[in-house]
Amino acid sequence: MELQDGQGAERGAAVVDFVLIGSLLTLLFLAIVQLTLVIHVRNTLIDAAASGARYGTLADRNDGDARDRTVQLITAALNPDFARDVATSESTYQGIRTLEVTVRAPLPVIGFIGPRALLEVKGHAANQP
Repeated sequence: MELQDGQGAERGAAVVDFVLIGSLLTLLFLAIVQLTLVIHVRNTLIDAAASGARYGTLADRNDGDARDRTVQLITAALNPDFARDVATSESTYQGIRTLEVTVRAPLPVIGFIGPRALLEVKGHAANQP
């Protein structure tokens, strides 16, 4: 069988193109999914820190309650590894005493796995007078 117009040189090129483009698109898709996971973890930690700070400033609560509430929220939403380093402190913001909850957690690089204490978020709430 004789091939005309150089068709033999193009044989199998579609398979190579598919593999190259398919692997590139798969890598791009996985990067977008991982970025979405990082943003989800960050937003969850911010919400837990802010909710814990508000809980700790209630009339019958203290900073220990704020820490416990923050740990409870993070553990329920993500996993206990993200709630290992939760600290509370009092600070002043524009002349108002506030309770500050600081959460240091791993930055998820591959799934939920990543370097420790790279992601730091804070939540604030005004102390009751």
